[in-house]
Amino acid sequence: MAQLYYRYSTMNAGKSIEIIKIAHNYEEQGKKVRIYTSELDDRYGKGFVASRIGIKRPAELFGRNTDIFKEISEIGINLSCVLIDEGQFLTAEQVLQLTRIVDELNIPVIVYGLKNDFQNKLFEGSENLLIYSDKIEEIKTVCWYCDKKATMVLRMADGKPVYQGEQIKIGGNDNYVPVCRKCYYHPKI
Repeated sequence: MAQLYYRYSTMNAGKSIEIIKIAHNYEEQGKKVRIYTSELDDRYGKGFVASRIGIKRPAELFGRNTDIFKEISEIGINLSCVLIDEGQFLTAEQVLQLTRIVDELNIPVIVYGLKNDFQNKLFEGSENLLIYSDKIEEIKTVCWYCDKKATMVLRMADGKPVYQGEQIKIGGNDNYVPVCRKCYYHPKI
């Protein structure tokens, strides 16, 4: 029975490498997968899921107006799984489309993404994935400044923490670090 999975974490927890690994495992068995990533993230080139360890693979792009259900239902091949990176950038409507892929097309969907932004507010996609997912899993990583579990993302600018600004600013370790709650408020810079 197909389910909608939401696997969330902070930055640097290995979400993208997990997608690449899962896709590889399906394909090694001769099964078909479809991978999506946000058109907003162009750090490694548009249309790629890329890990910081240097592995990347092509992916379909989704934007705010992409009808993922329509694309999957018209694909014409027998898909075994739909994998989505940067799930925090999904709209509420797109999360409902994912539930339709699971419920009507009987295809499992696994979504990876951030839960909260640098101000500790939920992204639209994350909020709706928390509501509608059948299974929710946390991927753990360690705080940038201590050995506690990272639960938040700290935005940095010129080596200093930033607590105000636009919700979305694409970047890697140059702009964001995973932190625990204590280090979010008192980073050891």
